[in-house]
Amino acid sequence: MTNENKMNPKVDAFVGRATKWLEEMETLRAILLDCPLTEELKWGKPCYTYEGRNIVIIQGFKEYFALLFFKGYLLQDPHGILVKTGENTKVGRQIRFTDTQEITRLEPILKAYIAEAIEVEKSGLKVDVIQDTELDIPEEFQNKLDENPALKAAFEALTPGRQRAYVFYFTAPKQSKTRASRVEKYVQQILDGKGLNDR
Repeated sequence: MTNENKMNPKVDAFVGRATKWLEEMETLRAILLDCPLTEELKWGKPCYTYEGRNIVIIQGFKEYFALLFFKGYLLQDPHGILVKTGENTKVGRQIRFTDTQEITRLEPILKAYIAEAIEVEKSGLKVDVIQDTELDIPEEFQNKLDENPALKAAFEALTPGRQRAYVFYFTAPKQSKTRASRVEKYVQQILDGKGLNDR
Protein backbone atom coordinates (compact mmCIF):
# COMPACT_ATOMS: atom_id res chain seq x y z
CA MET A 1 0.00 0.00 0.00
CA THR A 2 1.45 3.37 -0.99
CA ASN A 3 1.48 6.25 1.44
CA GLU A 4 -1.10 8.07 -0.74
CA ASN A 5 -3.53 5.19 -0.20
CA LYS A 6 -2.99 5.40 3.55
CA MET A 7 -3.97 9.08 3.67
CA ASN A 8 -7.22 9.74 5.47
CA PRO A 9 -9.50 12.24 3.65
CA LYS A 10 -10.49 13.79 7.00
CA VAL A 11 -6.81 14.48 7.74
CA ASP A 12 -6.37 15.85 4.19
CA ALA A 13 -9.16 18.33 4.96
CA PHE A 14 -7.59 19.20 8.33
CA VAL A 15 -4.19 19.85 6.69
CA GLY A 16 -5.91 21.86 3.96
CA ARG A 17 -7.40 24.21 6.57
CA ALA A 18 -4.15 24.64 8.52
CA THR A 19 -2.74 28.15 8.60
CA LYS A 20 0.20 27.45 10.91
CA TRP A 21 2.82 24.67 10.95
CA LEU A 22 1.64 23.46 7.52
CA GLU A 23 5.07 22.45 6.20
CA GLU A 24 5.97 20.81 9.53
CA MET A 25 2.70 18.88 9.55
CA GLU A 26 3.19 17.59 6.01
CA THR A 27 6.77 16.51 6.78
CA LEU A 28 5.76 14.71 9.97
CA ARG A 29 2.72 13.17 8.30
CA ALA A 30 4.90 11.68 5.52
CA ILE A 31 7.13 10.05 8.17
CA LEU A 32 4.13 8.67 10.09
CA LEU A 33 2.52 7.29 6.93
CA ASP A 34 5.77 5.45 6.25
CA CYS A 35 5.24 3.53 9.51
CA PRO A 36 2.75 0.64 10.00
CA LEU A 37 0.11 3.01 11.39
CA THR A 38 -3.46 3.90 10.43
CA GLU A 39 -4.18 7.60 9.98
CA GLU A 40 -7.35 8.91 11.62
CA LEU A 41 -8.79 12.22 12.79
CA LYS A 42 -9.49 12.10 16.54
CA TRP A 43 -10.21 14.99 18.92
CA GLY A 44 -9.94 17.20 15.83
CA LYS A 45 -6.28 16.27 15.25
CA PRO A 46 -4.35 13.78 13.04
CA CYS A 47 -3.99 10.64 15.15
CA TYR A 48 -2.09 7.46 14.26
CA THR A 49 -3.21 4.09 15.53
CA TYR A 50 -2.03 0.50 15.45
CA GLU A 51 -4.79 -2.13 15.32
CA GLY A 52 -7.24 0.40 16.73
CA ARG A 53 -4.99 1.53 19.57
CA ASN A 54 -3.71 5.11 19.79
CA ILE A 55 0.04 5.45 19.28
CA VAL A 56 0.73 9.13 18.47
CA ILE A 57 -1.15 12.35 17.73
CA ILE A 58 0.02 15.54 16.00
CA GLN A 59 -0.42 18.73 18.04
CA GLY A 60 0.11 22.34 17.01
CA PHE A 61 0.74 25.02 19.62
CA LYS A 62 1.63 28.70 19.45
CA GLU A 63 5.32 28.24 20.25
CA TYR A 64 5.96 24.74 18.91
CA PHE A 65 4.64 21.77 16.99
CA ALA A 66 4.56 18.37 18.68
CA LEU A 67 4.15 14.64 18.28
CA LEU A 68 2.52 13.20 21.39
CA PHE A 69 3.13 9.56 22.30
CA PHE A 70 0.11 8.34 24.27
CA LYS A 71 2.29 5.97 26.33
CA GLY A 72 5.53 7.94 26.10
CA TYR A 73 6.13 7.22 29.79
CA LEU A 74 6.93 3.61 28.83
CA LEU A 75 9.46 4.43 26.09
CA GLN A 76 13.21 4.17 26.69
CA ASP A 77 14.01 7.68 25.28
CA PRO A 78 17.78 7.12 24.71
CA HIS A 79 18.03 10.55 23.03
CA GLY A 80 16.32 12.41 25.88
CA ILE A 81 13.85 14.13 23.55
CA LEU A 82 10.56 13.18 25.20
CA VAL A 83 8.94 15.97 27.20
CA LYS A 84 6.18 15.80 29.82
CA THR A 85 3.24 17.85 28.57
CA GLY A 86 2.56 19.32 31.99
CA GLU A 87 3.72 19.13 35.58
CA ASN A 88 1.00 16.64 36.46
CA THR A 89 1.12 14.55 33.28
CA LYS A 90 1.49 10.88 34.08
CA VAL A 91 1.70 8.99 30.80
CA GLY A 92 1.84 11.08 27.60
CA ARG A 93 5.13 12.47 26.29
CA GLN A 94 5.82 14.91 23.45
CA ILE A 95 8.63 15.43 21.00
CA ARG A 96 8.57 19.15 20.19
CA PHE A 97 9.68 20.87 16.99
CA THR A 98 9.98 24.44 15.83
CA ASP A 99 10.90 23.86 12.17
CA THR A 100 10.85 21.32 9.34
CA GLN A 101 14.63 20.77 9.35
CA GLU A 102 14.39 19.48 12.91
CA ILE A 103 11.73 16.93 11.91
CA THR A 104 13.75 15.77 8.87
CA ARG A 105 16.92 15.46 10.96
CA LEU A 106 15.11 13.37 13.57
CA GLU A 107 13.34 11.09 11.06
CA PRO A 108 15.29 7.87 11.86
CA ILE A 109 14.96 8.51 15.61
CA LEU A 110 11.22 9.24 15.27
CA LYS A 111 10.72 5.98 13.37
CA ALA A 112 12.63 4.07 16.06
CA TYR A 113 10.48 5.63 18.81
CA ILE A 114 7.29 4.85 16.86
CA ALA A 115 8.44 1.24 16.36
CA GLU A 116 9.05 0.97 20.11
CA ALA A 117 5.63 2.52 20.87
CA ILE A 118 4.01 -0.10 18.61
CA GLU A 119 5.91 -2.87 20.43
CA VAL A 120 4.69 -1.47 23.77
CA GLU A 121 1.10 -1.75 22.47
CA LYS A 122 1.65 -5.26 21.08
CA SER A 123 3.14 -6.47 24.36
CA GLY A 124 0.09 -5.22 26.25
CA LEU A 125 2.40 -3.36 28.63
CA LYS A 126 0.32 -1.32 31.03
CA VAL A 127 1.27 1.98 32.55
CA ASP A 128 1.82 1.42 36.23
CA VAL A 129 1.60 4.95 37.52
CA ILE A 130 1.51 5.50 41.24
CA GLN A 131 -1.66 7.43 41.93
CA ASP A 132 -1.44 10.35 44.32
CA THR A 133 -3.93 9.09 46.84
CA GLU A 134 -3.09 11.83 49.30
CA LEU A 135 -4.13 15.23 48.01
CA ASP A 136 -2.09 18.13 49.32
CA ILE A 137 -5.01 20.44 50.09
CA PRO A 138 -4.03 24.11 50.56
CA GLU A 139 -4.79 25.66 53.94
CA GLU A 140 -7.27 28.18 52.48
CA PHE A 141 -9.39 25.36 51.06
CA GLN A 142 -8.99 23.14 54.13
CA ASN A 143 -10.33 25.94 56.36
CA LYS A 144 -13.35 26.29 54.09
CA LEU A 145 -13.98 22.52 54.17
CA ASP A 146 -13.70 22.50 57.99
CA GLU A 147 -16.21 25.31 58.44
CA ASN A 148 -18.68 24.02 55.84
CA PRO A 149 -19.65 20.32 56.26
CA ALA A 150 -21.89 20.45 53.15
CA LEU A 151 -18.91 21.62 51.07
CA LYS A 152 -16.72 18.87 52.52
CA ALA A 153 -19.33 16.23 51.68
CA ALA A 154 -19.79 17.62 48.16
CA PHE A 155 -16.02 17.70 47.54
CA GLU A 156 -15.57 14.13 48.78
CA ALA A 157 -18.38 12.98 46.48
CA LEU A 158 -16.49 14.25 43.41
CA THR A 159 -14.42 11.84 41.31
CA PRO A 160 -10.69 11.71 42.21
CA GLY A 161 -9.85 13.46 38.92
CA ARG A 162 -12.19 16.35 39.69
CA GLN A 163 -10.85 16.62 43.22
CA ARG A 164 -7.29 16.75 41.88
CA ALA A 165 -8.20 19.43 39.31
CA TYR A 166 -9.59 21.69 42.05
CA VAL A 167 -6.63 21.13 44.37
CA PHE A 168 -4.09 21.87 41.60
CA TYR A 169 -6.03 25.01 40.66
CA PHE A 170 -6.34 26.24 44.26
CA THR A 171 -2.68 25.50 45.03
CA ALA A 172 -1.22 27.24 41.96
CA PRO A 173 -1.14 30.89 43.11
CA LYS A 174 1.81 31.94 45.28
CA GLN A 175 -0.24 34.39 47.38
CA SER A 176 -2.66 33.18 50.03
CA LYS A 177 -5.14 35.94 49.13
CA THR A 178 -5.35 34.70 45.51
CA ARG A 179 -5.72 31.08 46.66
CA ALA A 180 -8.54 32.11 49.03
CA SER A 181 -10.38 34.05 46.29
CA ARG A 182 -10.13 31.07 43.94
CA VAL A 183 -11.61 28.82 46.63
CA GLU A 184 -14.42 31.32 47.26
CA LYS A 185 -15.24 31.54 43.58
CA TYR A 186 -15.74 27.76 43.24
CA VAL A 187 -17.59 26.93 46.48
CA GLN A 188 -21.01 26.93 44.80
CA GLN A 189 -19.75 24.89 41.85
CA ILE A 190 -18.44 22.20 44.22
CA LEU A 191 -21.73 22.26 46.16
CA ASP A 192 -23.49 21.72 42.81
CA GLY A 193 -21.39 18.56 42.29
CA LYS A 194 -19.57 20.02 39.31
CA GLY A 195 -15.91 19.74 38.29
CA LEU A 196 -13.63 22.73 37.75
CA ASN A 197 -14.36 22.95 34.02
CA ASP A 198 -18.01 21.89 34.09
CA ARG A 199 -20.47 24.59 33.19
